[in-house]
Amino acid sequence: MDNKTTKKSDRRDFLGWMARGAGLLALGAGGFLFSKRSRGWKNTSRFVWQIDPAKCSQCGACATNCVIAPSAVKCTHVFSRCGYCDLCGGYFQPGAKTLDTSAQNALCPTGAIKRKFIEPPYYEYTIDEKLCVACGKCVKGCQSFGNGSLILQVRHDLCLNCDECAIAAACPENAFRKVPATSPAILG
Repeated sequence: MDNKTTKKSDRRDFLGWMARGAGLLALGAGGFLFSKRSRGWKNTSRFVWQIDPAKCSQCGACATNCVIAPSAVKCTHVFSRCGYCDLCGGYFQPGAKTLDTSAQNALCPTGAIKRKFIEPPYYEYTIDEKLCVACGKCVKGCQSFGNGSLILQVRHDLCLNCDECAIAAACPENAFRKVPATSPAILG
């Protein structure tokens, strides 16, 4: 065999091995990324939008500026702060004549807050998130005549996780901030 043929053969073999190696490397990397993504790995290094309850003024922007309807922001009840009062500032209209569950006495315009009798004088208040439009009226009432157990929070299972949140841009108090996806709630 002459020297020229051996050189061509060595070069072809080398390029073939390089192509096979690159293909295997790409296949392995693709499989690795797919397996990590399917186990939720991508959420551990990301940030998501959330509302800081200490800065939120319950202006109503969450109800009107979210890119999805109804808003991905929902009222959340921090049960550990709640007094389970008969007279709840987040449930009743200010100056309600009677403390019953009739619509004219309810502060929430959509009836998203449910009241359940526990024992005298305690009631439990829960939020029906499907009905909540994030108007913030209940949160404002709870903070002005209560202990602040109702807060607005972004529900990330509903949120599109836009890089540029429309509500954050419209928020007059700059209450929106990015937090790690591994701990997405800010309870105040």
